[in-house]
Amino acid sequence: MLIEIDIEKKLPVMEAFYTLQGEGFHQGKAAYFIRLGGCDVGCIWCDVKDSWDVNAHPKLPINQIVNEAKSHSGRLAVVTGGEPLLHNLNELTEALHLAGFQTNIETSGVCENVTGDWDWICFSPKKFKEPNPDIFLKAHELKVVIYNQSDFEWAEGYAAQMSEDCMLYLQPEWSKSETILPKIIDYIKENPKWRISLQVHKFMAIP
Repeated sequence: MLIEIDIEKKLPVMEAFYTLQGEGFHQGKAAYFIRLGGCDVGCIWCDVKDSWDVNAHPKLPINQIVNEAKSHSGRLAVVTGGEPLLHNLNELTEALHLAGFQTNIETSGVCENVTGDWDWICFSPKKFKEPNPDIFLKAHELKVVIYNQSDFEWAEGYAAQMSEDCMLYLQPEWSKSETILPKIIDYIKENPKWRISLQVHKFMAIP
């Protein structure tokens, strides 16, 4: 449904950059990342803790955000955080679609509503705060970060609640990759419904 876009509406942007998607189903694609400020989940291993404080980042109008995205060749926009769904994203996604972008989001699913019109929703649950069950059947991709052995059983609990066509990914927490990656490989060999997600952008030393 079309909405009337307030292009002057502002969102807190921690950073925005053009790179390759390094994780999950769309790994390897050119993508423009829009990282919004604000998060109340509190993951101890979060690698973007600077995003947590919503007031620490400049609030930019939607037209500026989209115009900067349009200056690059790719037409895949990935909205992430922080927790991006702390904000109403209806107008941002409408503006991105009008500019020819595919809209992807990565969310922990903890917020009350999934705002925005998304071509792809990556649901990445966190142990530190329970998700809203509304996200389960909306997500196209379940990506679980594996930090220790008990996370495999925890991941299976979410997999059982997703839609039949949802893609399932296990991803090692970066700082523990050396010990966790072999366990994930063995687990997927025994449970082939899962796929592996690696943060390949870190291997390539790109954002």
